[in-house]
Amino acid sequence: MSEQQKNRTTVDIYGTQYVIVGTESTSHVRLVASMVDDKMREISSKNPSLDINKLAVLTAVNAVHDYLKLKEQIEQLEEEVKKIKD
Repeated sequence: MSEQQKNRTTVDIYGTQYVIVGTESTSHVRLVASMVDDKMREISSKNPSLDINKLAVLTAVNAVHDYLKLKEQIEQLEEEVKKIKD
């Protein structure tokens, strides 16, 4: 199996530059980084005394929470579709 082309993308998240290497498109990586940056700034504006580590952890917790809620919604929709097909 051939290895996919890897892209290097430099992004800015909360004032720090990161080089992200992966097979996703540059535009996808930039979108993800922008969303992380937005969420960090949103959380920071509500909790200005948080240090960067706590801010990063809260951002990760929020992202995983959103992911799990969406996953749950998808599973419910898949069950509904299955009932309709049966």
